[in-house]
Amino acid sequence: MILLIFFCFLLQSTLFQNIFAAAEIAPNFMGILTVSFGLMRGKREGMFVGFLGGILSDLFFGSALGFTALLYVIIGYCCGFCYRIFYDDDVKMPVILIAVSDIGYGIAMYAFQFLLRGRLGFLTYIYRIIIPEIVYTVFLTIIVYRIFYWINYHLMDTVRKESESIWELK
Repeated sequence: MILLIFFCFLLQSTLFQNIFAAAEIAPNFMGILTVSFGLMRGKREGMFVGFLGGILSDLFFGSALGFTALLYVIIGYCCGFCYRIFYDDDVKMPVILIAVSDIGYGIAMYAFQFLLRGRLGFLTYIYRIIIPEIVYTVFLTIIVYRIFYWINYHLMDTVRKESESIWELK
């Protein structure tokens, strides 16, 4: 799972930044990963993925260490509540959760990084940053979510096989 987090961080910070360079925004790939694993595995796993992805983002791009990590931990925790009502064949719930999480992430980023600096153009920020990022993120979610689900299924299958092999009588 740690390798998946690093791989997604590299994709978000390199490939997606270059693909969406003309629009000056990129989809929130770490948000997709955090919501997906919070939804598929629960609160603890969502918080772990969110913390590690957020710390990586803070170390490389953040102005305050821990702020993005805190946002992703909160997102992973809140999406982990939906773990019990998760249906693997339905992609509507992850898309809705990712859209709502991205709205909350965008508003928190505005409030703590732009508003405190005296930039008061909230409607401009929504129109130019938050809404296009949500559109890109939801579009990417529709494509990538099944891949994350497949990876999660095989990770859980590997964990299940290892735990069964420990208790086998030899």
